[in-house]
Amino acid sequence: MFKLSELVRWLGLTEFEILVNLCGLLVFTVTLAIKLSANGGVSLLHDFFADWFTVFSPLFFIDICNAYFCVIVGIRMYLDSDNKRKALHRFMWSTYFLVLIAIFKYLLCLKLSSKTGLEYSEVFSPIFVLLQLVAVRACQLPNSI
Repeated sequence: MFKLSELVRWLGLTEFEILVNLCGLLVFTVTLAIKLSANGGVSLLHDFFADWFTVFSPLFFIDICNAYFCVIVGIRMYLDSDNKRKALHRFMWSTYFLVLIAIFKYLLCLKLSSKTGLEYSEVFSPIFVLLQLVAVRACQLPNSI
């Protein structure tokens, strides 16, 4: 199992961002369960979550919240720090991370809604790029925690 400090260093996310993602994932899991329940007896909720974009809306909302948080942290790091390059590097990493995740979620919604003819390998391509970026980042970090 990974320690929290290792995840923070490898992913470049703060503990708060990880917490926000986990809370959004919990709400997404509930909406997904409602969507997938065929005869749940709660037809009003089932009709409301009929569209995949509605089901994925908690995940898009946490992306917006994380982007807002990253902008605030980036501005504060840039203004308060003597190392402007480190602040810009962290801001750019967060931007790449959020954009690639949001593109993946959008393409997955399109694929599940049958609104596009993309293959799953094309839908998951932002995740493949993100995994390569995480691997490069993990190799550049020192071993000591």
